[in-house]
Amino acid sequence: MRKSQRLAGLCAPLIGLGGIFIAIIINRSWWSLTDNAISDLGKVGLPYNWVMNLALIATAILSTYYAIGLFGELRNVVEKIGAGVFIVALLFLAGIGLFPEGADPHYYVSWGFFITGSIGLLIAGLGLWLEGRGNIGIFTVTVFVVAWILARWALGNFEGVAIAEFIGIFGIIIWHYTVLWAKFYKTEKQRKN
Repeated sequence: MRKSQRLAGLCAPLIGLGGIFIAIIINRSWWSLTDNAISDLGKVGLPYNWVMNLALIATAILSTYYAIGLFGELRNVVEKIGAGVFIVALLFLAGIGLFPEGADPHYYVSWGFFITGSIGLLIAGLGLWLEGRGNIGIFTVTVFVVAWILARWALGNFEGVAIAEFIGIFGIIIWHYTVLWAKFYKTEKQRKN
């Protein structure tokens, strides 16, 4: 994998979260974590909706570039299937920015991102477990189960869906950085020693 692809993998989630948090600050007079969806920050007709939408598109592009490089590093078919499903999730993420709330396909691309993103990480984690990295496999299943339980709880306890969405996003990001570190940076240190 090229260094630029690893750098893209490191930066992409930060760009997405940065765009979301800047959009929250811009819209703090009316947006609420408990009463809204994250997508409300990018809805059609909202001034400065491009702040979040462009950040999501940039995140999807950088993450896809990283995932393409990841394919060359993966050793088994299950990992590759998981990465492929995750690339589909990234296409849905770009779709959230391209078709913001108020555009017809928004509902479908939004759900598509969360479902394929979590399933992709679960499949990739299973592949890592099959590769002999049982600790990452257990961590993956734990992140998947805890995120889904907490997101389900949030959906039942709050008017809006933003908390459930953030739980899903942070689950994916925590898993992403853990695997990135364990698979590449930790392995690189071991090679040097």
